[in-house]
Amino acid sequence: MNGQVTLPTSGSEALRLVSVRKVYGTDGTQVTALDGVSLSLRKGTFTAVMGPSGSGKSTLLQCAAGLDRPTGGKVFVDGAEMSGGSETELTKFRRRRIGFIFQQFNLLPTLDVLQNATLPLRLAGRKADRRYARDVLTRMGLGDRLRHLPAELSGGQQQRVAIARALVTNPSVIFADEPTGALDTRSAREVLGLLMRAVHEHGQTVVMVTHDPVAASYADSVVFLADGRLAGELDRPTAEAVAERMTHLGDRTARRDETEV
Repeated sequence: MNGQVTLPTSGSEALRLVSVRKVYGTDGTQVTALDGVSLSLRKGTFTAVMGPSGSGKSTLLQCAAGLDRPTGGKVFVDGAEMSGGSETELTKFRRRRIGFIFQQFNLLPTLDVLQNATLPLRLAGRKADRRYARDVLTRMGLGDRLRHLPAELSGGQQQRVAIARALVTNPSVIFADEPTGALDTRSAREVLGLLMRAVHEHGQTVVMVTHDPVAASYADSVVFLADGRLAGELDRPTAEAVAERMTHLGDRTARRDETEV
């Protein structure tokens, strides 16, 4: 592995990271969370990002989604560079091109299902296509829950609303941060199946950070990180193969920590 994952690009490219670095702290107390990561992912693919604790996977997601600014390098979404303009410009870029699914759902408790799903459109100053939003929510199995508040839904149903919210803006890339972490096993399987359908039936692009080999096995491929650098990839993953790779990465991290003591 030469520190980068390169897949076919041109018009088929959804996401590209070029030598992305992220350093926290100041001189003497600096921590390098990402160390020159280059990555290219095709449109219409489902990619899981995994690594040991402290590997940089969450930082990678934050920088790629425009929720945090990299210290160096470039990020391109659907061919457009996420440049270092003002916070307002960055927010507009995210709203046009990016969807995000959080572990804790992040639904507004005073808005019903349909209102939560269309909120990103209203925030972006775009007219909400309520018919399309209803269609997306119906595909999520929520057609009879449109007027329910989040507190009236199960955890799995709330995460489906969060997925619908990410889909209704037709984003170039959907980023999911541990989307099944707060769910029971059955709800987690349902949510992962919905993400797979969004990719394979509707052409969405999904990038998911997870620590769960079973969740990662739903993806088309898995990208592994260790010490802020890319440490390999696995196509057509199985839970067993992912778990084995993670064990080796964990052993490597443990050996590194022992040598630094």
